Amino acid sequence: MHRYSSQIIATVFMSLLLQSCSKAPEPPAAVAPAVAATVAWVKPVGADMAPIFAQAKAANKPVFLYWGAVWCPPCNQIKATVFNRQDFIERSKLFVPVYLDGDTPGAQKLGAQFKVRGYPTMILFKPDGSELTRLPGEVDAARYMEVLGLGLAAGSSVKASLAAALGADSATLAPEAWRQLAYYAWEQDEAQLLPAHEHTVVLHKLALACPATLPQVAARLELKSVVSAALDKAALPDAGGALSRVQQVLRAPALARENFDVLVNYAAEIVGVLSKAGSSERANLQTAWVAALEQLALDASLSRADRLSALSARLALAKLDLPKDAKPVLDAALLTQVRAAVSDADKSTSSTYERQAVIPNAADLLSEAGLLDESDALLKAELPKALSPYYHMLVLSANAKTRGDKVAALDWSERAWNDSKGPATRLQWGSGYVNRLIELTPQDVPRIEKAAAGVLAELDAVPETFYERNRRGLEKMGQRLLAWSAKGQHAGVIRKLAQQLDGICAKLPAQDETRAACGGVFKAGGAKSKA
Repeated sequence: MHRYSSQIIATVFMSLLLQSCSKAPEPPAAVAPAVAATVAWVKPVGADMAPIFAQAKAANKPVFLYWGAVWCPPCNQIKATVFNRQDFIERSKLFVPVYLDGDTPGAQKLGAQFKVRGYPTMILFKPDGSELTRLPGEVDAARYMEVLGLGLAAGSSVKASLAAALGADSATLAPEAWRQLAYYAWEQDEAQLLPAHEHTVVLHKLALACPATLPQVAARLELKSVVSAALDKAALPDAGGALSRVQQVLRAPALARENFDVLVNYAAEIVGVLSKAGSSERANLQTAWVAALEQLALDASLSRADRLSALSARLALAKLDLPKDAKPVLDAALLTQVRAAVSDADKSTSSTYERQAVIPNAADLLSEAGLLDESDALLKAELPKALSPYYHMLVLSANAKTRGDKVAALDWSERAWNDSKGPATRLQWGSGYVNRLIELTPQDVPRIEKAAAGVLAELDAVPETFYERNRRGLEKMGQRLLAWSAKGQHAGVIRKLAQQLDGICAKLPAQDETRAACGGVFKAGGAKSKA
């Protein structure tokens, strides 16, 4: 992945903004031409954020941290729909905007420091460096700007608001604070507010404690409680009441639109946790959900990617009660709608950033509908012009695997690794390729050994390499390799790989916690490390 400096980002944003405007009349020679405003992104030097927080404290400004990756579709969606908005650019003058790409030096260590895992994660800090709130990346641009405004105007952190909402002072909590709780990025909390296993119960308590004057906020908090239960396989505190309140959201177009991100991203999960297969409750819930999704798929106020996701949710509901890998019988009208939506998205999306989000979504939609050849054709046509074509190659690999074509699946996965850029990305893609080899051709020992050794050969012998996503990717690859040789049949390969990694680990500072993380990659259970 290419390293993004503030200057490069500003140049790209400026270019996109200028392209979207009609050409202005030539100014007089003595007058300098107007230049489109851009966000003055700040980039940390290594893993040191102290100078940036010192700058923020001196200016009494909050800090807005964006942690993303060049290839990441949701990251590019944010760039295409939020970061280039004039109101975001203007508002960015009120805070210190920090752009942190996952492949830049120190980024993974900062990720561990701030407890961020997924791309994109966006956090608002007070000038003193304490965390104010985490911003949701799934909502539409207008809602994002509202939530950002709530964070900037808040007199206290979302953590303080949570304590107040659960305590005796809940009646005095301002409506803005309740709304901020509802739109907090709960799925990216990483135990900053609560341990994950407490989310379901606490979100339900918040929904019940929410003032009657804020029914939209209560509805969203309840939806988030159900999502948490579905993701964590936890029991719902009030399943019957939750089912009734979710049905109310589906029947109210305004509420469905406000919570579209939940409805399109977690349709099957919520229906699955609120009803039993074959029950009348499930049939009624699916019918209401599909009706809401039909409206969202046609809502021009949503982005192209979001409208495609509404169709993906319909396909997920169609597959909910089928055996794994079974193909649903899809209505011809739905297939026609899928094809039309993909064609329109392809033709009408001109922004390079937005295409990096839209085209993979469109290809996934075609794949989910069983239209693998059409998905392949869309992706292959996009490869020469894609911002990060190696991401698209992973979808091509998945399509080939679905067909049962192991050779093509592995070839696309290998090509994606070879073409990927940036140390963190290459580690992620390379370890993924090793895992795919073990999954599809465990008997191909030379190819597996070569790929794993190639991944290790690219590791820098510095502590920063063994933090966050890098560490997790390495540990996962190590565990897959150990399982591959569970009976000792590939002990020689494991020994050589472990020796190769030992040479890298030995160069790390003896007392640094990352040395334990490095040394634990080829040990059962991994390292006992907090790196």
